Amino acid sequence: MEDKFQNKYRVSSPRLQGWDYGSHALYFVTICIKDRLPAFGEIWENEANETTLLKPTMLGNAAHNNWLQIPHFHPYVELDEFVIMPDHLHGILFFNKPDKITWEPNKPGGQRNNLASVVRGYKGSIKQYAQQNNIDFNWQPRFYDRVIRNEKEYANIKEYISKNPRNWILNKDGFENLYL
Repeated sequence: MEDKFQNKYRVSSPRLQGWDYGSHALYFVTICIKDRLPAFGEIWENEANETTLLKPTMLGNAAHNNWLQIPHFHPYVELDEFVIMPDHLHGILFFNKPDKITWEPNKPGGQRNNLASVVRGYKGSIKQYAQQNNIDFNWQPRFYDRVIRNEKEYANIKEYISKNPRNWILNKDGFENLYL
């Protein structure tokens, strides 16, 4: 579908139409670094090929630590599986709002207490860290998300995240396609 805004073509929203992104749910997010530069570190494996991990840069450590801080700024968010990769990160965020009774579908403009505001705060914290430490760094403008709809999908995504460093080594070219 070709949407127009002010009579110009634009990319349509990747968000699930009609969904309230502040509602009680599990969300799978992927956030990428601009131009896919490996600013967070490099993937390495031990000699026995048993363990594959990120050898983080200062910025990679900040990305990890700031991810862990999300619940301090958004108490309704619980962290699940996540992985920091050289040029992106994957994570599952659980919005624990069982008492939320209003439904507010996703809309453009200022938003609070929803997935976009959580990701915006996280991305801003890493950008600020980079600026304070004179690190040339930029995020890709958007992020990928998926509302996790059932247990099978949840299990597949958790496995995908946990195997991401190993797949990075196997694929050598980095970011692989999502097959969920």
